[in-house]
Amino acid sequence: MISQEILNSFRGKKCTVTGGTGLIGREIVTILADAGAKVTSVSLDTLELDDRVTYIRMDLCSFGNCKLLTEDEDYVFHVAGVKGSIDVTKSKPASFFVPLLQFNANVLEACRINEVEKVVYTSSIGAYTSAEVFVEGVGDEGPPMDMYPGWAKRMAEMQIRLYREQYGLKNFAIVRPCNIYGPGDNFDPDNAMVIPTLMYKIARGDDPVEVWGDGSAIRDFAFSREVAEGVILALYHQPDIPYLNLGSGVGYSIKQLVETLQQVTPFNYHFDTTKSNGFPRRVMDITKARELIGYNPSMYLHDGLKETWEWFLENREEYKQKKNYFKE
Repeated sequence: MISQEILNSFRGKKCTVTGGTGLIGREIVTILADAGAKVTSVSLDTLELDDRVTYIRMDLCSFGNCKLLTEDEDYVFHVAGVKGSIDVTKSKPASFFVPLLQFNANVLEACRINEVEKVVYTSSIGAYTSAEVFVEGVGDEGPPMDMYPGWAKRMAEMQIRLYREQYGLKNFAIVRPCNIYGPGDNFDPDNAMVIPTLMYKIARGDDPVEVWGDGSAIRDFAFSREVAEGVILALYHQPDIPYLNLGSGVGYSIKQLVETLQQVTPFNYHFDTTKSNGFPRRVMDITKARELIGYNPSMYLHDGLKETWEWFLENREEYKQKKNYFKE
């Protein structure tokens, strides 16, 4: 998806990726390292995945740490986040809200003070007000769908808007990704999202596998590598728009998801209709991302699930090396 000309522009550039061992971050790190960039990955995970990359364990809730991290950097990809299931969002809202507010504000302010050349911030589909199809600039009037992390994401977006208003800065891009899956996902059974939860249950031998809801809910599932490419393209192009959607642009019902996963690895399942479906439909319009930055996702759901499943079978315990914000 990324042209060689754009990749070449990163050669020799000093690039910091926050959350560089996470689902999107590790893909960004690999693409940048392949392009010849000088890459630093920062997180609280105990993972080092690429010999070409400098890995730093650092708490971004410290503003002093963020100032040191971003000093003399050319580009910063602020991808770090707190990810968890709907259930854990409701039961431990402060565990989402507080660290997100802290490290978002710190990283972005440090980038401004240190005059980083280009910055991209990954917000979330959850920052939108409830709708069925999400279009940039529509649906920000009411409260966000994902109440606590959604507000924290919106606060960072506002911070960037205020930089433009007060300082005239136009070097901060914002993207809103949808439901992302792929190698390196969070497979912790206590707080994982739908795809890694299903895979964990299958690998554990559940028969049948319990699926929440009746299968009718529709979601936009985007493959992590393609979203990573979109993040890089957004930083490169710095589109003159408040934020850009990054998704697949295709809606799949949970039933379709389960049936597609059955084609990858056979298993029995049943829908637990006593559990909530969640929002009936959440699909992103990615027209502007296609037009403005050349974002063009093409991964078939089956192929993405197959790659993710195969990775998981080889890395079942990796989630234990990741920072868990929900353990007191």
